Amino acid sequence: MSDDTYTIHAIKYAEHARRSPENFVGGDPHDVPMPLDYYVWVVGNAARTVVVDTGFSPAMAARRGRRIVHPVEAGLAAVGITPGAVDDVVITHMHYDHAGNLPLFERARFHLQDREMAFATGRCMCHDLMRHGYAVEDVSLMVHHVFDQRVCFHDGVAELAPGLELHHVGGHTRGLQVVRVKTARGWVVLASDASHFYAHMEQDRAFPVLDSLADMLEGFRTLRRLAASPAHIVPGHDPLVLARYPAAHDDLAGWVARLDLPPTA
Repeated sequence: MSDDTYTIHAIKYAEHARRSPENFVGGDPHDVPMPLDYYVWVVGNAARTVVVDTGFSPAMAARRGRRIVHPVEAGLAAVGITPGAVDDVVITHMHYDHAGNLPLFERARFHLQDREMAFATGRCMCHDLMRHGYAVEDVSLMVHHVFDQRVCFHDGVAELAPGLELHHVGGHTRGLQVVRVKTARGWVVLASDASHFYAHMEQDRAFPVLDSLADMLEGFRTLRRLAASPAHIVPGHDPLVLARYPAAHDDLAGWVARLDLPPTA
């Protein structure tokens, strides 16, 4: 594998039972179970390893009523990653389920969009509906990391390394970014919360936690433009990800999937 081509692991760490009307702006007439899975991702090759998002802790799971199935550090260990040895972590946005567990990554640089930090520390957080997805302790710790020179800010599009790009899309939060990764099967896009489920981008429907509905819908166009095909876009919370992609190993089925390999379903 060359230095500009990567493997991608999707690691499930938690889940939450929901029904479909809760997952769409305007509800859903079917009213069927539609649970959320929670993931972190690892992008790597012989030259570098980058973790995308950091999940939440058991304490946060208890506070938010979510169920951890495998702690994030256990999932990383399952693919040979020690959090304290990771140099680069991409934070797609600073919601509690994507930017907790920061102390696990003792030496990492955190890659964040300018607009996300401004959003998470600005006037929008005066409104409960806007700040609900954020945990003040996570945001505060990220501010400390800014002063410790451990945050690398990006504005729009950035190349972290050959074959590894960040693209601002907004919508769900003001500074949401997606990750474009070159793999052996082509360019894969880790959509994070630009599309929680396959159904959102496939049906042009929106998840009801958002900063801008217009930006969220336009973000679907960006996902399609950046990916090699619609089958190369990976949503942020869909249980179907683990059903469609092969397990990293037989004993990791239902826990860790390989996104750089073609879907099997």
